Amino acid sequence: MAGGISIHAVDVASGRPAEGLRVEIWRIESARTRIAEGRLGPNGQLDHPVTHGFGIEAGEYEVLFHLGEFFADGAGASFLTVTPFRFKIEEVDEHFHLPMKFTRWGYSLFRGA
Repeated sequence: MAGGISIHAVDVASGRPAEGLRVEIWRIESARTRIAEGRLGPNGQLDHPVTHGFGIEAGEYEVLFHLGEFFADGAGASFLTVTPFRFKIEEVDEHFHLPMKFTRWGYSLFRGA
């Protein structure tokens, strides 16, 4: 896949994809503009045109993972509320896959393949 931003999130404590986790993708350079918002599907991935490159330009971006909402199920409070991930895109033809592994207490974010 050429271009685009894809997200894949897994709750490693339960061993399941993060179905229902709300995420937002913002372009923050030069003016802050939300380019995508949605909830992750049963596979823990965002289904949105941005994954195919729609609306992607060179610049700095931020993804917001709303973990506090995700864990608002009464089974214990989440230490994390909103987890940001900032990164820069210089080559818009490159695909940026952003895997996230998390629990109520911590997370790992990176650029995947």
